[in-house]
Amino acid sequence: MSDFDRNVAARGFGAAGTAAAIDAGLRAYMLRIYNYMAAGLAVTGVVAYFTFNAAVVDTSVAGQLALTPFGQTIYGGPLMIALFVGTLGIVFFLSFRINKLQASTALFLFMAYAGLLGLMLSSVMLTYTGASIARTFFISAASFGALSIYGYTTQRDLSPIGSFLIMGLFGLILAMVVNLFLKSSGLDFAISAIGVLIFAGLTAWDTQKIKEMYDANDDGTVSGRKSVMGALTLYLDFINLFLFMLRFLGDRR
Repeated sequence: MSDFDRNVAARGFGAAGTAAAIDAGLRAYMLRIYNYMAAGLAVTGVVAYFTFNAAVVDTSVAGQLALTPFGQTIYGGPLMIALFVGTLGIVFFLSFRINKLQASTALFLFMAYAGLLGLMLSSVMLTYTGASIARTFFISAASFGALSIYGYTTQRDLSPIGSFLIMGLFGLILAMVVNLFLKSSGLDFAISAIGVLIFAGLTAWDTQKIKEMYDANDDGTVSGRKSVMGALTLYLDFINLFLFMLRFLGDRR
């Protein structure tokens, strides 16, 4: 009987050790994703800041801003359209080719995307004051952090909510396109409110989905690919949450 008890204890100890190892691996995996995401946001912010400062000069007349020749080029229609197509192309390329890319290549493409998006988002500073952008960023970061923690820790299956949010996202995009022609202030307010709610929900759902993608048996390449795609997903959730919040909280120039 004593031999039997020792065997049971040994098996129990081994199971506990395995569970602890898996838990440690999961934490390292999620930490890598958040680090990649934070690096992407830093690249976007730095590029947006320097682009804006190179593109705009303060005329000192009632705080009015004037575009430099570089600003006229970067914010001109053709180049902005090219940037939009380029960033969209990188996202689709990563999404469809991620299983054939090296993890380092995927990370490079993600950072390139973050930089190009920084060029585009620098135009936001033409509309909103720097102080309100900074304030909204920190509010968005706090909200994102709370929602992501919820998605990571909750035992509730968020898949049904996620499916509903994806359908809502397509509806939101359609409404935004329609409002480009209608220019309705009431519809614009509704779009902003619904946008915040959708990306708040997507943050929690995507975090849970990314967590469930973890596999302790993945090799370094597969784990690296998953980390980049997880970081890109959460990065997009944060950027959109921030932009929709800015429509509420931002002080226009």
